[in-house]
Amino acid sequence: MAASRLQVWILASRPKTLWAAIAPVIIGTAMAYADDSQHWLAAIAALFGAVMIQIGTNFTNDYFDYTKGTDTHERIGPVRVTQAGLVKPAIMKRAILIVFGLAFLAGTYLVWRGGLPIMAVGLMSILFGVLYTAGPFPLGYYGLGDIFVFIFFGIVAVGGTYFVQALDIVPETLIAGAAPGFWSVAILTVNNLRDIDNDRKGVKRTLAARFGRTFARAEYVACVVAACLIPAALVAITGEHPVVLVASATLLAAVPTLKIVLTKTDGPALNSALAATGKLLLLYSVLFTIGWIV
Repeated sequence: MAASRLQVWILASRPKTLWAAIAPVIIGTAMAYADDSQHWLAAIAALFGAVMIQIGTNFTNDYFDYTKGTDTHERIGPVRVTQAGLVKPAIMKRAILIVFGLAFLAGTYLVWRGGLPIMAVGLMSILFGVLYTAGPFPLGYYGLGDIFVFIFFGIVAVGGTYFVQALDIVPETLIAGAAPGFWSVAILTVNNLRDIDNDRKGVKRTLAARFGRTFARAEYVACVVAACLIPAALVAITGEHPVVLVASATLLAAVPTLKIVLTKTDGPALNSALAATGKLLLLYSVLFTIGWIV
């Protein structure tokens, strides 16, 4: 029974999406390491906090999509544990508080190290993680989730990770942060493309639901291509780290997934594309890390 409960919570955490939290910390740490400014305890705290915020956001999404009636038996994505009756709403609500509380605890050390700017970033990250599906104006329900994801899982995450280690910020980190931001928006776009029919029946007006499949597919392609162009932009601006261009090769690895997104509409195919996009984000971050520190 304990094992089955653990499996339920793992399912609720949506592990395939967690690379969106892990990848920018890897990139930010690599950039700090290249500048001889790495601080491993701060990096670990940043990683833990980022993962907790991602899980907390996923739990919040699970809870409020159920209570708002968006998640029904007709959805074709992975199981949502609240809607499926695997977790009672009251327990999920408690889990949300616990997970965001853990993120806050990790943040206290980072605030002690990085000061008020990190406090502001941390609190906003938690706040917007909740407001993604909660409150009177849930971001994800009005097509603003893409902007939130790009900023907080891209630029803010990479820049913040670098800052808590180097106690400084350089423009290159903000530019580099755009890449995981684009990849994370691509993950969100596949998710919204898969759920487009169910969202249109409810009150969720994602960009895909508003503008259709053609728009969502174009957004996905644009995000993947833009992410893979970031290394070239960094080399052009800095005149350094030419090996980082190897990260652009992720575009070649993305071709099969691009084909799925551009041609398929069934849930299983798009679920596989979502998982593959998370793996592409991981591949990109690893190649970027190698290229930046060599």
